[in-house]
Amino acid sequence: MKKRHNGWAIVVLLGLLGWGIFDAEFLNRQEPIASSSEEGNGQIGIEKGNTAPDFELQQIGGGTVKLSDLRGKKVILNLWATWCPPCRAEMPDMQRYYEENKEEGVVILGVNLTDTEASPEAVADFVKLYGITFPILLDPEKEVANVYKAISIPTSYIIDSSGVIQNKYIGPMNEETMENMLSAIQ
Repeated sequence: MKKRHNGWAIVVLLGLLGWGIFDAEFLNRQEPIASSSEEGNGQIGIEKGNTAPDFELQQIGGGTVKLSDLRGKKVILNLWATWCPPCRAEMPDMQRYYEENKEEGVVILGVNLTDTEASPEAVADFVKLYGITFPILLDPEKEVANVYKAISIPTSYIIDSSGVIQNKYIGPMNEETMENMLSAIQ
């Protein structure tokens, strides 16, 4: 009887491993990058070519940020949480990319899924620990997470200077990925 249980355990573990590999490959795919000449279709939504849905959230350290106020800049809208290992892994790259490109009109908005955190203070501690200087916004009611369908995190939207979504990326981004996506848009 004991050997039978071990056999099932192996089958279950192999199945989980297989699903994890499939899931990682599926989630880390990216949609093709739109050309910089592609204009929005005039619809508000989260699909490529839609105008990004507007929102206004409280920023860590005070004040609010409204997405539509950033028109004229390229925006990486990154939905994340402190407890998420891939989110933690991408933060140093995001910070470096932001520092290197903020003078050229690039903004990274880190929208924290605050309802999943121990406390807003835990988010502030994380920001301080990682030396993050780009805006970190708190989404305590999951309003933005729900609108932008952040089912898996990190999820990032690449928004052009006209406020149009040009790409969506699920999974951790590195500097090269960010550069490739943003250099292809206006």
